[in-house]
Amino acid sequence: MLDPGTTGVIVLAMMGFMLAMGVHIGVALGLGGLTGMYLTIGPNAAWAQLATLPFSTTNNFDLAVIPLFILMGALATQAGLTTDLYKAAHDWLGRFRGGLAMATTVASAAFGAACGSTIVNAAVFTKMAMPEMTKFGYDKRLSAGCIAASGTLASLIPPSILMVIYAVITEQSVAPLLVAGLIPGLLSAAIYLGGIHVRARRNPEIAPVPDIHVTTAEKWRSLRGVWGISFLFLLVIGGIYLGWFVPTYAGAVGAFGAFLIVIAKRRFNRRTLLETFKDAGITTSTIFIIVIGGMLFARFLTYTGLVADISDWLLALDMPPLLYLMAFALIYLVLGMLIDPIAIMVMTLPVMFPIMTGVGYDPIWLGVIAIKLAEISLITPPVGLNVYVVRSASPVPLSLEDVFAGVLPFLLLDVITLALLIAFPGIVLFLPNLMM
Repeated sequence: MLDPGTTGVIVLAMMGFMLAMGVHIGVALGLGGLTGMYLTIGPNAAWAQLATLPFSTTNNFDLAVIPLFILMGALATQAGLTTDLYKAAHDWLGRFRGGLAMATTVASAAFGAACGSTIVNAAVFTKMAMPEMTKFGYDKRLSAGCIAASGTLASLIPPSILMVIYAVITEQSVAPLLVAGLIPGLLSAAIYLGGIHVRARRNPEIAPVPDIHVTTAEKWRSLRGVWGISFLFLLVIGGIYLGWFVPTYAGAVGAFGAFLIVIAKRRFNRRTLLETFKDAGITTSTIFIIVIGGMLFARFLTYTGLVADISDWLLALDMPPLLYLMAFALIYLVLGMLIDPIAIMVMTLPVMFPIMTGVGYDPIWLGVIAIKLAEISLITPPVGLNVYVVRSASPVPLSLEDVFAGVLPFLLLDVITLALLIAFPGIVLFLPNLMM
């Protein structure tokens, strides 16, 4: 048997090669963990983990909320709630300088309250908002950057799939984590709105005021379409906050509520409904492959003692807590340039969580910071996942360079938000403390 240090080098080199060859990150993590256990603790232990861990990981009551949140978002899209949201935001904000981009941000944030998936959010609003902003002469880099960045708001605004994964990996309660993301998510959206307005005022040519006229009566009528999202948000998050049901039950209630909205809006179609369930199942399976692979990798780190060794070594350095936080952020930002946020969390949290809590950071606050860093990684080159989603889903011709150029100002706005959350932890902890 090899010693853990040598095995760690072999496993990291092997994973790096697989990722460079285009192997799925979940498969690469799983094979890396399996190989590490095979080399250090023997083949019997490795095969035993492979036989039992996939079932024991997915047979987790908390993880059941993920497919339910995904299904809720898919049904909300089928019900046309995204179209209604965008129309209402368009009618109210369209006449402002940069108003169409601001409307996209507001609608994206609101849809995040029913979706929970950044990819779905970005894809839906690319198809809806990109042609509209292009028609009125908006700079396509601003339009694409706004959609890609606003899509990340679904990571923080509850219900958030990343929050559930963080809770499962770190063995924290899901409910306070979901609630904790609300104010930071709204703060992120508000800072985006401010940034768009300032840019549009300084460079009017990138966001001309469209020649559209909407009466006051039409504005108020457009709010009728917001009732569906409001209903789902109050049902799910209100129920969790008030203690009516646990998050998994809330996901089931939310998915059923979205199904009732589909029926109420006369959007029920058997063929479309089957496609909706199929898409939700594919998305869920993709996420679970990453989680299972990450858990195999985490078992390798734990069984070989690498987690304890790394934690003890870093804690023995006795650095100021802020330096540990800076290192944590740097790891997320560097990995975010290469792999997706779910994979980052399942790779890093088994090692970094005990270190960060060991130097005094609150686990709920740390979860929000981790999610915010994951949001930033979604639009960071060279592998900003939302950038590729916007590029591939856009009905308007776009290059990756256009989208990356468009998201750079939003990256700076995200840094401002992150700095505020670090400087004022009460922004994150206010609602969870009230809930407790």
